[in-house]
Amino acid sequence: MRSRIAAALVGAGLLAACGGQGGTPGTTASAPAPAAAPRPAANAGQPLATVGDKTITQGDVETHIAARLVELDNERYEAMKQGLDELISEELFTQEAKARGVTPEALEEQEINAKIPEPADADVQKVYDENKDRLQGQTLEQIKPRIVAYLKSQQEQQRRDAYIGELRGKHKTTVNLKPPVVDVATAGRPEKGGKNAPVTIIEFSDYECPFCKRAESVVDQVTSTYGDKVKVVFRDFPLPFHANARPAAEAANCAGSMGKFWEYHGKLFANQSALTPDKLNSYATEVGLDGQKFSECLAQKPHAAAIDKDIEDGQKVGVSGTPAFFINGRMLSGAQPFEKFKELIDEELASAGKS
Repeated sequence: MRSRIAAALVGAGLLAACGGQGGTPGTTASAPAPAAAPRPAANAGQPLATVGDKTITQGDVETHIAARLVELDNERYEAMKQGLDELISEELFTQEAKARGVTPEALEEQEINAKIPEPADADVQKVYDENKDRLQGQTLEQIKPRIVAYLKSQQEQQRRDAYIGELRGKHKTTVNLKPPVVDVATAGRPEKGGKNAPVTIIEFSDYECPFCKRAESVVDQVTSTYGDKVKVVFRDFPLPFHANARPAAEAANCAGSMGKFWEYHGKLFANQSALTPDKLNSYATEVGLDGQKFSECLAQKPHAAAIDKDIEDGQKVGVSGTPAFFINGRMLSGAQPFEKFKELIDEELASAGKS
């Protein structure tokens, strides 16, 4: 939360992911969208070009640029959702204002602006103290107007959201716009949480990616908050420019075959800067595995095909960087905050009647 506030105050970006195939390590994910969808398969065989005796079909192109098509689908959905929310809000204000015999502007003044208190000095001081090391040396007096504006904008948005929620209940509102989803298999990979959970989160991750490590604490918060309502499935997506990511994935799979996947998984992320072969073996001993059997497994690489399958499946659904999550098929890219996971999970639970 502190970094989010500081980012807002100094204008810096926050969400990021490790770049994927052909990408750049640490590529910033400026505005990851929450949903992804495969392109329609009906015209997959349609020829788009021929080169000699080789025919290039629509399906070939869509597979080749899957990640970009996912981004476009996401952008369209986000734009549609934002536009729909704006129109719904305007109509709710119009109907409520008419019912009260006032103008929409007067209603907003009464129910939004008049109910936003001026931030207390203690709250301003608290924000400053918590973010002082990220505010580039600015004093409280220098940054205070921006902190006040930030706090008021937060309060205004919270009040507006709450009031719109009240009006949606009063003036029956139904929404038929559905987020695009993609079918991502669990593929029998390691999982934790409720076996029959209404929400399944499939994560594609890389043990050497710093943003994947950052996301681990958020995943832990999700599982502790939602319990058996959520199932998390881990799939490997070691990036080619991370030399230790693939060996670490192989080691985690060996640990999984010996009944200690999640313990070893946590050990890898906790020691992300030390993933050399000798360390991989020592971590096995630390989590209680038979060192000799583990070393043999690591040398033989029996899980190579499963890791390759994870990478292949990830690329097919548009994964181009890590971490990437699919929440009941809705894509969430990058090291995003808990609030973004909560938004999608709550929507899925509500849709399933499990909220």
